Amino acid sequence: MIKGIYAAASAMVANLNRQSTLSHNIANMDTPGFKQILISLDDFMDTSVLLPQSSSHTATNSKYIGELGLGTQTDQEKTDFSQGGLRETGEELDFAINGEGFFRVMTPDGERYTRDGRFVRDIDGNLVTVDGYKVLDESGAEINIPLGTVSVVADGTLQVDGTDAGKIGIASFVDPQAELTRDIGNTFIADGAPTGEEFGSIQQGYLEMSNANSADLMTQMVAVARAYEAAQQLVSTQDELLSKTMSYLGRYT
Repeated sequence: MIKGIYAAASAMVANLNRQSTLSHNIANMDTPGFKQILISLDDFMDTSVLLPQSSSHTATNSKYIGELGLGTQTDQEKTDFSQGGLRETGEELDFAINGEGFFRVMTPDGERYTRDGRFVRDIDGNLVTVDGYKVLDESGAEINIPLGTVSVVADGTLQVDGTDAGKIGIASFVDPQAELTRDIGNTFIADGAPTGEEFGSIQQGYLEMSNANSADLMTQMVAVARAYEAAQQLVSTQDELLSKTMSYLGRYT
């Protein structure tokens, strides 16, 4: 019965972790470029079940019955890098990547990658993200944009009043799931240099929205809540049975 309590309690903890992850996804449903976090459950540990064949409880005198699960745990978090829908904003410094790739930005901790294309000019005329990170060009340098009408072609070349003013840098990865790790804000850090050779096109006046689906998330939240309640009820049942067993043993020993 103790094992039963531990197994049910582990399910409660695992579902709390799942609920926290789902809540994070829901909170960022309106965050441009956000990539939802995926989390699943896995077995915590299995133990061998042996049936004693004699008064000696050694493994050599026992029959192997099978494996008994000792609970569950959340598996390693993964990021869903599928593309979100594009929303038209009409803002000249809003950009969306339609296809593969990430914007290159410079943070205080080094170069990072993001799909969030909400850009503005800072006081020095540099192109920066809404978090104040410098947007980098294809060579890794900062992009300075003079005052004027800004336009961009599909490959990321910026023009101000018809004059070239730099090119937005895009980094691509063959396997983002393996090569990128979620970092501060809405950015990712790479284990090494970008490995991909396929690049999407940049669309001006659009933002890529979160790839989290509200209906799916709410359905998952309900399922997690019910799973938690079931595990909680099982803990109560196991505790009641244990109490009755101890009371019985106390009367007859």
